[in-house]
Amino acid sequence: MTQPASPARPVTEKSPPTDGGRGPLRALVARADLRTLSLLGVLGALIVIGGVTQPDAFLDTDNVQLVLTQASVIGVVTVGMTFVIISGGIDLSVGAIVALASVWATTVATQEYGFAGILFTAVVVGLGCGLVNGLLIAYGGMVPFIATLAMLASGRGLALEITDGKTQMVTVDGVLKLGERDAYVLGVPPLVMVFAAVTVVGWLLLNRTTFGRRSVAVGGNAEAARLAGIDVRRQRLYLYLLSGLCCGIAAFLLIVLSGSGQNTNGNLYELDAIAAAIIGGTLLSGGRGTITGSVLGVLIFTTITNIFALNNLETAVQQIAKGAIIVAAVLVQRRTATT
Repeated sequence: MTQPASPARPVTEKSPPTDGGRGPLRALVARADLRTLSLLGVLGALIVIGGVTQPDAFLDTDNVQLVLTQASVIGVVTVGMTFVIISGGIDLSVGAIVALASVWATTVATQEYGFAGILFTAVVVGLGCGLVNGLLIAYGGMVPFIATLAMLASGRGLALEITDGKTQMVTVDGVLKLGERDAYVLGVPPLVMVFAAVTVVGWLLLNRTTFGRRSVAVGGNAEAARLAGIDVRRQRLYLYLLSGLCCGIAAFLLIVLSGSGQNTNGNLYELDAIAAAIIGGTLLSGGRGTITGSVLGVLIFTTITNIFALNNLETAVQQIAKGAIIVAAVLVQRRTATT
């Protein structure tokens, strides 16, 4: 006997999506845009506050250039930190690496090689420290927190040993002239241009290359990334090398800005970079983050610091405000992650 034909499917039943599965992607893009607009709104509000409280000083061209210059050094470090956090890692040693690279690059022996010697040394020291971190974490199996904490202590100690606690003044004219107003291009300081270039390269690397996609995949689910054919250990090594490279570049910018190398350089940079990345929407658990958001986070914190300084407010109040902003950002992250 033939089986009776099954009844036709009710016309009220939902049909499968016909958008090619792009719905979640569109939602993610929309959420990222909303986050970016929110950060821009916060930055705009801070500019209004600064303009109202100190209209003559805050909106002055010299002050705007100062804010952007100060943001450039920590901003370059934050770009590297963003990649590390997206991959599910952390780097507590960035401030110490900046200090070590800056003092190593400003020794008398290094300065004898001029501009190129200082730049080369700063970059190589940053890469070397990043290589050590990467090897310990990727191939040594160490937890990123412990490995980079050890580098923090070692880097600070070595920087103190090199300087003997003294400030090393730069005598190379080519380096010093980069920090002078005559070196500005259309009113833009060279340090800001370097920061902009690093930001653009970082954005392209994260959003337009397989390196960026692999970094996100490792941070989202390392085991799934490994099963998909990604060499997770090598990828993590590359990411800490990238972070070290950014620290070396930032150390050179700091040398140009201050005209010296000190073992106290980069103090608390690790906290500022992590905070800026979090504010920008980078998940501490990994798997999500944007270079644009991190850069806006840096600008927000730098602007807050500038407003507090112009209004002669205590540093303690400034730190409390930063802490409150970080807590609010994490709470927003938790809320958006569950929606």
